[in-house]
Amino acid sequence: MSTHALEQFQDQVSQLLLRHRSVLDIMSKLDQTSASINRTVTKSITDCGCIELHASKQPFHEVDSLDVAQQRISNHVTGELCEHCKELVQQAIGRNLFYLTALCTQLDIALPDVLEKESQTCSTLGLFNLT
Repeated sequence: MSTHALEQFQDQVSQLLLRHRSVLDIMSKLDQTSASINRTVTKSITDCGCIELHASKQPFHEVDSLDVAQQRISNHVTGELCEHCKELVQQAIGRNLFYLTALCTQLDIALPDVLEKESQTCSTLGLFNLT
């Protein structure tokens, strides 16, 4: 997404944000939408079954190169989101982005600046950025 598109989205969110303009309201809605993402993905596993979760310890070894480690690492998900579940997850992520953008707006933070700084941090720290 271009910087211009992010700026447009932030302007649009600012214009649409009427009811929850308080920073406290925005933060609580951000938490609520984050929980909604988790719930939607969970329901894709437990209700629909389009994806399955098979979690286990990741096979890291000190002698592994980065390439070998990346090949061994699993995201623990098998299958693919069906169209219905994918749409629900995208909607939940969209609402979360709305309130994250609203928080940026209320704190006078430009969303493109946040993404640029995070990208620079990732580029600078590389693997040391892993948490």
